[in-house]
Amino acid sequence: MKLLLLDAGNSRLKWALLRKPYRRRQEFAAQGAVELTALRSPIAWARLFRAANNPDLIYACNVAGTTVERQIRAASRRAGLAAPHFAHSEVAAAGVRNGYPEPWRLGVDRWVGLIGARHEHPGKDLCLVGLGTAMTIDLLTARGRHLGGSIVPGPRLMIESLLEHTAGIRRRAGGWAATPGFDRVFGVVSRSRADSARAGRRGRSGKPIRAGLFARDTHAGLLAGARHACAALIEHAIREARDQLSRRPQLILAGGAADAITPLLHGRYWREDDLVLRGLAVLAADTRTPDRIKSPGA
Repeated sequence: MKLLLLDAGNSRLKWALLRKPYRRRQEFAAQGAVELTALRSPIAWARLFRAANNPDLIYACNVAGTTVERQIRAASRRAGLAAPHFAHSEVAAAGVRNGYPEPWRLGVDRWVGLIGARHEHPGKDLCLVGLGTAMTIDLLTARGRHLGGSIVPGPRLMIESLLEHTAGIRRRAGGWAATPGFDRVFGVVSRSRADSARAGRRGRSGKPIRAGLFARDTHAGLLAGARHACAALIEHAIREARDQLSRRPQLILAGGAADAITPLLHGRYWREDDLVLRGLAVLAADTRTPDRIKSPGA
């Protein structure tokens, strides 16, 4: 059976295709990413399904809202596919126990990402950092217990809020016309693991990013402040996690802005941009999946 996995985030949809039962580190048969704004028409969805080789079944993780969920359901019907299944956060699944007293309050993307991370890195204490529109940090023990996490604006959103609410900073940074430069640094275009490893200290524009905190113009100052703020919080999270666990957890980074932050970090880290897709694959392979994946009307 051809299984299509969909990770609908705040700005883009990532997809992957499986042709056989999922195993750790398994390569997807195909995968890609599409900006949500490009998926507003039925034709765009039909094109995506063709790229995914007309799958038999769809499993989805959606944090983009009800409109996108309706689009996925409608597109599936038009393509003659079985009704899609949507993941939801719960008390426990696939060896992971939710750290929130009210499990539904944990974002489903974070929840499914935790499942993917535990499956890909078994027996490890993990600190997962998502660097997208929001920056999220979650701590997962080697036994699969989620100890909680934190949420702050992502680096691009930090800058956007300053540009929107401080006219002086906006003018000195070059106005709204300067935003494409920020987008190139904190881009949302997907990278393969190999591309990310080669990226080194370069941003998405291909130009080296200054690592220093003390910038000499407002545009650079916004970049420096956002990058260092995120990096400092990550470093603090690792220290706090080490104090709590009595050992350093393995740091895993994901998201479009990770390339701009990693040059400021100390210590080893892993780049894993598809943990949500892999978490969906784990749930889809679990024999108990029907009890924890929402079908239409659930």
